[in-house]
Amino acid sequence: MQTHFITANGIKLHVQTDGPENGTSVVLLHGFPEFWYGWRRQIPALVEAGFRVIVPDQRGYNLSDKPKGVAAYDVDVLARDVIGLLDHFGIQKARLVGHDWGAVVAWTVALQHPDRLEKLAILNVPHPDVMTRFVLGNPAQRKKSWYVFFFQLPFVEWILSRNSSPS
Repeated sequence: MQTHFITANGIKLHVQTDGPENGTSVVLLHGFPEFWYGWRRQIPALVEAGFRVIVPDQRGYNLSDKPKGVAAYDVDVLARDVIGLLDHFGIQKARLVGHDWGAVVAWTVALQHPDRLEKLAILNVPHPDVMTRFVLGNPAQRKKSWYVFFFQLPFVEWILSRNSSPS
C-alpha cells in the first residue's frame, strides 16, 4: 500500500493505493463512521485480480481535512471530491464502489458525472429516488432511518465538533 496526501476540490485528502498503476482503477468509498481501513479485506483480492485500488478517507474522516460548516459536507461537494480524486490520478473513467454513506456519495457521482464511471457498485443503499419514496411512504423505514435525520440537526454538528479532550 502507498500513502498519498492529495489536493482535490480545495481540500487535502488522505488516500491509500495499491495494485498496478496500469491496472483498471477501482475507487472504494467508505461508510460512516469508517475510513479507508474498512476496505482492508477487499483490497488484496482486488489487487490480486489486477486492479489499481484507490481508497480515500473522505473529507471529515481520519487523516483527510475536516472543513468547518455543514455546507462543506453537502453530498454534491463530496461528489466533487471524488471527481477531484480521479483528476489527480489522471483517471478518465473508474469503477466506483460505495458502502453506506460512501454509497450515497457514489450514487451522486454516478448521477452527476456518469461519463466518469465505467461501472458502479453500491453496497447497502438503494437508488436515491427509491430511498426517498420508501422513507416518505413507509413509517417503518422512517423509524429505521432515524439516524440520517438526527445527524442533520444543527446542534449535533456543534456537539461532535467540540474538543472532547480534558482541559
